[in-house]
Amino acid sequence: MRYPVPDLPAGTRRESETEVEKSRFITWICHAPDVASFTALLAEARRVHPNASHHCSAFIAGAPGEQNAIGFSDDGEPGGTAGRPMFQVLDGAGLGQVGCVVTRYFGGTKLGTGGLARAYSQAVSQALAELPLHQVTERTPLRLKVGFAGEAEARTWLESLAVPVTAAEYAADGVILTAGWPRDTAIDLGPLEARLRGNLALVDT
Repeated sequence: MRYPVPDLPAGTRRESETEVEKSRFITWICHAPDVASFTALLAEARRVHPNASHHCSAFIAGAPGEQNAIGFSDDGEPGGTAGRPMFQVLDGAGLGQVGCVVTRYFGGTKLGTGGLARAYSQAVSQALAELPLHQVTERTPLRLKVGFAGEAEARTWLESLAVPVTAAEYAADGVILTAGWPRDTAIDLGPLEARLRGNLALVDT
């Protein structure tokens, strides 16, 4: 599976701000490969904006469609008017590994449930429009045993397919290369086996 994630270094965030009826909505987004990354973002938002009215949030700490490492919170806003709309924007964008906090400073005018949902959705959508992204490819470890003479050829072939070699184990009778094979691509080692004249074996992981 391949999907976009925020192209942000660990511990950093992308920020944007919008105003609706004099209420300020400050959106922070981070790369959240795990729940802890999102939790750190939320804690930082609360530290930087201790006097804000609400710190509403949503996160997907995994691939799009993730069912376990997800969450959202209205943080005191009427139920269903903040966290869920925020999550729906993230989910609808097909993003993975993303955490989001929208900090609100109340401006004195009540927006109503529909108005709140629109405001929080728009705040996230605006932030996503400016968010740098990169593609993540989910991979399965594949262990290939080749002779010493075939190692360079095997590495070259894997590199031509953009398959990274993540480890190499050397033994008396050859080398075991661990490669990160894309999960959404069928495993076809026929071309490599032909190049190595059959001197190739798939090792059980």
